[in-house]
Amino acid sequence: MTRRGLMMRTAAVGLIASAGIAKEAAAKTTTATPVTEAIWLDRTAPSLSEGVTFGVPWPRGAVGAKAGFTLGDLPVQSWPIAYWPDGSLKWSAHAIGPQTAAQVSYPLAPGKPVAPTAPLSVSQSADAFTITAGNLTWTVPKSGKALITSATRAGKPAMGAVTLSALTQNAASLDEQPDLRQTAFDGEVTTAMLEQSGPVRTVIKLDGRHTDGARQWLPFSVRLYFYAGSDAVRIVHSFIFDGDETKDFIRGLAIKAQAPMTDELYNRHIRFSGQENGVWGEAVRSLTGLRRDPGKIAREAQIAGKHVDAADIALAVSDNLPNSPYWNDFTCAQTTPDGYTIRKRTEPGHAFIESAADHRASGLMYAGSPQGGVALGLKDFWQRAPTRLDVRGAATDMAELTAWLWSPDAPAMDIRAWRPDWGMDTYQKQNDGLLLTYEDFEPGWNRPYGVARTSELTLWALAATPERQHFADMAKTVSIPPRLTVTPERLHLIDGLFGAWSLPDSSTPTRALIENRLTYQLDYYLKQVDERKWYGFWNYGDVMHTYDADRHVWRYDIGGFAWDNSELQTDMMFWYGYLRSGRADVFRMAEAMTRHTSEVDVLHLGPYKGFGTRHGVQHWSDSSKQPRVSNAAFKRFYYYLTADERTGDLMRDLVTSDETLKTVYIERKVATAGGSGIGIREQVAGTVDCSFGTSWASFVAAWLTEWERTGDTRWRDRILAGMNSIAKLKYGWFCGGAPYDLKTGKFVGPGDKVDVSHLNAVFGVIEITEELLTLVDAPAYKKVWLDYCKYYNAPAEEIKAFLGVVPKDRSLRDAHSRMTAYAAREMKDPKLAERAWQEFLEGDNRRFRTNLQPKTERIDGPAVLYPVDEDVRISTNGAAQWGLAAIENLQLIGDSVETYGAKYANS
Repeated sequence: MTRRGLMMRTAAVGLIASAGIAKEAAAKTTTATPVTEAIWLDRTAPSLSEGVTFGVPWPRGAVGAKAGFTLGDLPVQSWPIAYWPDGSLKWSAHAIGPQTAAQVSYPLAPGKPVAPTAPLSVSQSADAFTITAGNLTWTVPKSGKALITSATRAGKPAMGAVTLSALTQNAASLDEQPDLRQTAFDGEVTTAMLEQSGPVRTVIKLDGRHTDGARQWLPFSVRLYFYAGSDAVRIVHSFIFDGDETKDFIRGLAIKAQAPMTDELYNRHIRFSGQENGVWGEAVRSLTGLRRDPGKIAREAQIAGKHVDAADIALAVSDNLPNSPYWNDFTCAQTTPDGYTIRKRTEPGHAFIESAADHRASGLMYAGSPQGGVALGLKDFWQRAPTRLDVRGAATDMAELTAWLWSPDAPAMDIRAWRPDWGMDTYQKQNDGLLLTYEDFEPGWNRPYGVARTSELTLWALAATPERQHFADMAKTVSIPPRLTVTPERLHLIDGLFGAWSLPDSSTPTRALIENRLTYQLDYYLKQVDERKWYGFWNYGDVMHTYDADRHVWRYDIGGFAWDNSELQTDMMFWYGYLRSGRADVFRMAEAMTRHTSEVDVLHLGPYKGFGTRHGVQHWSDSSKQPRVSNAAFKRFYYYLTADERTGDLMRDLVTSDETLKTVYIERKVATAGGSGIGIREQVAGTVDCSFGTSWASFVAAWLTEWERTGDTRWRDRILAGMNSIAKLKYGWFCGGAPYDLKTGKFVGPGDKVDVSHLNAVFGVIEITEELLTLVDAPAYKKVWLDYCKYYNAPAEEIKAFLGVVPKDRSLRDAHSRMTAYAAREMKDPKLAERAWQEFLEGDNRRFRTNLQPKTERIDGPAVLYPVDEDVRISTNGAAQWGLAAIENLQLIGDSVETYGAKYANS
């Protein structure tokens, strides 16, 4: 029995987690139900939360599939999001409403949930959904140009229509096209679905396209989340680019909301959030700063956003108010990640004046009065610059608030290919270029057609102008949404959850060195994101691939060395870094990375649908399209921890992505064993060519997730069909790949040729396999997998004795040490454990092995544009794979790290 298995057995009656990151303890044996503790991600209770959804795992067999749950005294809505093979609950999702005085933690256990005092209710007609939350009623039409047609409070208008819009132009700029024409498009909903209706949480999904009346394009998907007791709606907006990037230049992309304005101009208020707790707040017609004093009562009330009674305004001011300026339009523009400005003007056709400026706005605005108003906020506002918030028509009867996901202040979005063909019109020339710049270039394969982006917003219909501190709290919930979760210890106690990963432990010298390096890597990349300004609408959430020590910059402009696009499991390094540490900053980086890599780096339409793009200067520019990038293995963490429906959609889209192998031959230009290197190699009739690690295992991750989510065993059976067919091949995993039957999911042929690649196991294969083998019974497959684990890094004489040949491509020795470690644990072989530590700590070459006492060097002066901290020895491929190997080896064979590893760590 494993250590985790023993702990779970002794705690079979349940688990109790203490508050904070604290220790988990076994419940008393008399307790009949498992209990855990839900804690806040930041380990402190938020000042404000408008509703939270989170996921929690459960031990196999411990909780029934249809169990209800309690969360202390809170009303909670729960539902299953994954099942164990025996049908018991593996992951549950839970939703709670607003929290203004939240506790540090809440006990979560199966049971009858507390009902909310004012539950949500949903009714629908042929044309619309009506959602009632207390005295607030929202109307969501099933089709047309509005996402929400209105909101009313106690029957009175609280908000007008919420709509989508896009502004495009036919060229990048006037320099390129003197006849520059702009076209406005409106979002138009074509289908609507009530996805969830409960007492605490309701979700409506709206799909449609943008149209100008003649053309329909830019498909979108919007989810609206309503929580009982909340005045807010969470909006998750996704769109896909399906245009011609040489003609369709997006100049603006926006969500708009209307706010009724009925009070006197001096009782109308505008708010913008600034950096940290900063708030910019002014009235449409100011009573302060005038030549005549309106009186203290009037001044203080207006500054606070309270109602100013006309009787409290001094006559010297009130008699002349019609002659006092009023301000109709307001803008907060975040043009770069490090600078925003606030401007206002009196009327269209007149100049804006500068009001304020600072570095990074948190992305919330408000327009309204003491009788009510509307607030709209955009998450990652400064990180995704250029962005903008507008209030227009504040002096009219209906103001309009616009959150620009792409600001029209910026140049038009230019997503054309970054490079011309440069005469590379043959495979030979393209391969020659690949040798130098590491970019796979082929005309037509470098388009952004089918890339997507998801944005998150929060919309409030408020009963009054929020006090400044409350507005600052609202802004924080937009920019840093509160999240509930469970401790790393609690996650770690579930056998097989996300494979083999360890908790931090620096109790011995070698462990301490390894842990120090792991922390250093995470911190280094978090700091590099900010230092190197890896921000922007398309870029935020990715990191760079390789460093240029001569220029003191990452190789942002060199072929396949630029954006990483999740190459060699960078996403997983951050997710396992979070699972084991519980660090909120690591979670948020992993979240941003999941949002980016699952949307921008993947093609969601067109001939490459379901495949992702290899690392390059632009996220879509490399011509290599592969499932190893779109891999569901990188997305599962976020889905299960947050129950995020959009991520669930994206993984579900991948369950048939193996069909794309019919149109995309991945190795079309690369000479491989048995292949011509040019064009599509001849295949067994009715099959496609498929590698085990870079393709099939990526499909397996999607099938495993779909099986867990639905309980549909056809996905399990498809996985087993592939596993059992690999086991029948003469050389098993050492074949590297084989003809693949799309209909049956089986590999065919004799498998009598050895074809080893260092890339075949470094795209989530190891982690998915470790988890999968705890869920299915496949002894023949496990044997060939263990053979691969044992012999990949084996000395030449050993692997030759096993295969008859010594394969050439066996690099990434430290990365593959975790396969050796897995074999050592499964076979209970101390010699393999020692070899694994040697492989891990010495790597491919002792001269270039990973530095266990790393440090950065400060570079400043004229050598750089601005001071930077660099580590010329770190590369993202190496960091990701070393980090994963460290995390997994410490779990698999950590007990022998001092026995076998110390001499290699210190040599």
